[in-house]
Amino acid sequence: MALPRNISVILKGILMGAADVVPGVSGGTIAFITGIYEELIRTIDDLDLGIFKDFKELGFNATIKKYNLGFLVALFGGILISILSLSKVITYLLEEHPVLVWAFFFGLVLASIWYIGKQIKHWNVLVIIAIISGTAISYYITIAEPLGSPDSWWYLIFSGFIAIIAMILPGVSGAFLLLLLGSYQTVLNSITGLVESIAAGEWKEALSNLGNIALIGIGAILGIKVFSRALTWLFEHKENLTLALLTGFMIGSLNKLWPWKEVISTRLNSEGQEVPFLERSVLPSQFDGDPQILLVIVLTVIGLALILILERWASQKP
Repeated sequence: MALPRNISVILKGILMGAADVVPGVSGGTIAFITGIYEELIRTIDDLDLGIFKDFKELGFNATIKKYNLGFLVALFGGILISILSLSKVITYLLEEHPVLVWAFFFGLVLASIWYIGKQIKHWNVLVIIAIISGTAISYYITIAEPLGSPDSWWYLIFSGFIAIIAMILPGVSGAFLLLLLGSYQTVLNSITGLVESIAAGEWKEALSNLGNIALIGIGAILGIKVFSRALTWLFEHKENLTLALLTGFMIGSLNKLWPWKEVISTRLNSEGQEVPFLERSVLPSQFDGDPQILLVIVLTVIGLALILILERWASQKP
């Protein structure tokens, strides 16, 4: 029995939000697998200032239906719920059990490559070039050295602009690009800090955190509006090449998700703790610590199986 439409979209938003929190995993991948990707970018592309005129002339219900706002509210509501509730949990898991967390997402993205790649209808030289190009670009992003932490308001807006473009591209992680830009810790601390400061009644601190989130949000709104139009055109006119490029993005991103890594350099986080800054993938035998090979295999398989479940779920959508 299929879930009611809004509940189904909220759950998909929760999955997207969970993916977007993790550097290396793309919320766009989840949107694609769960069957809402093209609807998402087309709905965003259709939004314009005419919506205010329509609210006045057509009425509330007709405007909601015309712009598919029920879908957007349910989806972004799910994403917000997930980010606010899971950001601290995922941060903890990445700190305490990084090998197992990366193993799970490695399996998830590995299966996603198969899922998106099988939708390429016609194979030719251009498709192969697009896959190789996407792989090279995505791989380079995973080995690029992160920049310093931003302090200015315009840099947070710029970070939001770049990150949201990546978040709606399957295989390109918005959270990882925030990490490269040096904004990831600021964003994550602002989200968790907002929740904690509100709970503690520290309204000045809450306002400061909310300001950072608002700046990121402004950049995200600008970025998603600009890029959704380009993506809509690509899917309408160059769908085969677009799918090939996205498949390449996901193949290249596997380097970031490889469970076993060697720390090349470290940095101090906002709490003064030493955390990995630059890493490279190594074989389990070269890993400094317990490689947990059996558990890695189990969690990779669970990630693979989850994609099959999501695909089945998506096939039952209205």
